[in-house]
Amino acid sequence: MKGYVAVFVSVFLAELGDKTQLATLVFAASPDVARLGVFAASAGALVLSSAIAVGIGSTLGQWLPAQHLRTGAAMGFIAIGAWMLWSR
Repeated sequence: MKGYVAVFVSVFLAELGDKTQLATLVFAASPDVARLGVFAASAGALVLSSAIAVGIGSTLGQWLPAQHLRTGAAMGFIAIGAWMLWSR
């Protein structure tokens, strides 16, 4: 159970204030859309992207040790951060 709590907290904190949440906020602010529809669409998108990540992660986890996946993810985050800092 402790591992699932860590997953929940990690994903919840990572999603706070990110661009997808801001896009959802903008859509929900529109007077011509149903708030429940915006919620359902954004929740569905998060569920689908999480399902894809779990599928890819479980497949890669059969071929690579978890430490290699964590290292690759960390390097990816560093590369994206560097690109954001130095791109125009």
